[in-house]
Formats: sequence, C-alpha cells, structure tokens
Amino acid sequence: MSKIGYVSIPALNQYLATANSLGLQYAPLLERLNLNAEVLADHHHRVPASTLEHLLDNLIPASKDELFGLHTAAFIQPASYSVLGYIAMNCATLKEALQHVPIYEKIVGDMGVTATEEHAGEMLIRWTCQLSRARVREHVTANVLASWVSFARWLTQSESSPNKVCFQFSAPDDPALLQEYQAVFQCDIVFDQAYNGLWIAKENLDLTIEQADPQVLHSLLEHATQVLHRVHEGESIGAQVRSLLKLLFTDKFPNRDTIAEKLGMTTRTLQRKLKQEGTGFQQLLDETRKELALYYLGHTEMTIENIAEKTGFGETRSFYRRFKEWTGETAGNYRNKHLQNSLS
Repeated sequence: MSKIGYVSIPALNQYLATANSLGLQYAPLLERLNLNAEVLADHHHRVPASTLEHLLDNLIPASKDELFGLHTAAFIQPASYSVLGYIAMNCATLKEALQHVPIYEKIVGDMGVTATEEHAGEMLIRWTCQLSRARVREHVTANVLASWVSFARWLTQSESSPNKVCFQFSAPDDPALLQEYQAVFQCDIVFDQAYNGLWIAKENLDLTIEQADPQVLHSLLEHATQVLHRVHEGESIGAQVRSLLKLLFTDKFPNRDTIAEKLGMTTRTLQRKLKQEGTGFQQLLDETRKELALYYLGHTEMTIENIAEKTGFGETRSFYRRFKEWTGETAGNYRNKHLQNSLS
C-alpha cells in the first residue's frame, strides 16, 4: 500500500498511454480498480496513490519492459501535470517554472516531494518518492526525472540536458539498457546515490519560454490556489493554515485576515478553531518561518541576509536572535553542519 495520499487522473493516464503503445490488455485490471471510462476522462478526479501502485505493479511485469518507467516519459504533455503544466508554459523561464513546483505539485499527486537547492553555478532538483513498493518506486522515479527533462526541452524548444542525473536505485546490468538512459538524459548518470535528482546548470534555468503570458499565468496561479485549497480541505485547520502560509508567501507572509478569507471564515472563527486544535496563528507562522529557515540554511547557498529577508525578518540581527531561540545554536553553525551533509 502507498504510504499517503492521492494521484491525479492525468498523471495516471501517462502510464496507461505507455501500456496502450505496448498493446497491453488491461481492461480487467482497470475494472478491479474501479477505473472506468468516466473516471479516466475526468481530469479533475483523484484516486488513492495505492491505486496507482497496484496498477503499475501489474503493468510493469506485463509489459516485459525493464525500462517501462523511463519509456513512459515519451508520453508527457502539459495536461499530465494538471494546471501545473499550464503554469509552467506561461512562466518566463525554466527557473520561474521550477519555483512553482514544490508549492503546487500536490495537485498532480502525492507520489513524491520536490525540493530545489541552489549551489554555485548549478541547481539540484531533488525528488523523493513516497510510494512504498520498491519496483514501482524505481519506475516512477525514472519516469518523473525523464519527464521533467523532456518537458523542459519542449518548453524551451531546446536540446538542453542536465549536468548530471542521480538515482537511488542500482544501474541495470545490461549495457544496452544503460545506453537507453544515456539517450534520454544525454549527460552523466550515476546510480546507488543517497537521493534522486537532476543537477541543472544555471544558464539552462535562464532559458526562455516563448509562449509565456504573464496575464494567463496570474489567472492560472489563482486557479491553482483554489484547487490546492480543495485538496487540503480534509486536513485540520492548522494544517490548512500552514499550507496557505507557504502557498501565498511572496515578499511577506499573509496576515490572519487574508488566511481567514481564503478559508471562507471570519478571523474570529479562525482564531477559535485554531484554539480548539491547541494552537494559534502566530505559533503556526513562527513554525513556518522556522521550517523555511532550516531548509534554506541546510539546502541552499543563499546568504543569511537573504534568508532573513525571505523568512520575513526586517533586520538580519532579529533573524540571528530568533534562530538561536529556535535551535539553541547560531545560524552559521547550523549551516556549517548541515549544508554539506545535504548532498551526501
């Protein structure tokens, strides 16, 4: 069984497109999983991630294709990422498109979590798979990283490639299969690593997306915020507030009135509901700032001054003081201990 969550129908359909191309007869399997034609045609529908795992656990061996997941990347299209795919199409650059992925990827599904880390001359885009079946994790991971590369090339109308690709799983024994990985990624590929990810040169992140439209992007982001809010509706009010704080954060965090409005309640009602859960808005805001500060210090090379500004502190010394209260150590010491370890 999957550990958590759901998966969107567009993401699932990418794997069915591969199965179709191989001539697999999977109608009885879809029936057992309650995936009828009406469900598969509804791009707003979500199914348990365990359904995707069960589907792939059957399709992969039936395909007799050891690189089923990698080959599925050939069927990537904007709709595969739901509204996030169209958001990417309307960003000015790949870097701008990437900035939206960690925020909105839950719309696509709970298969994994994306994190970006800036380093000198490069950006590392990590993807941590949250599915539980080892065989499925391997194929889904290969699909996700290869699909990103394919989609980025399509967006920029270029043949750009990563500097390096890292996989947690082991390399195939057959040299011919390794050549297929090379044909897709066209860069150094290493296996048995501590993480899955793509190392991208910063000049590639600056590649422009010709069809970008700022007005369309604004509308899509508003729509994506509404969709993501519906995705989080089953969670506690505190969890929804945390999600909205990250979602709506730009140059400064939204205030409690804005959050209450997004949740469709008065500020007084929001305060009452949070109190019933044993928390409060200021506590959730502080916890969110701490979470972001720890992430930026341990996974990026942003200056501490920039991190202070990014987490809503007007003065760097205020950030230093609060960080010491949070962790019992200085921001510099924390960074020295964790930044290098994040790549090991």
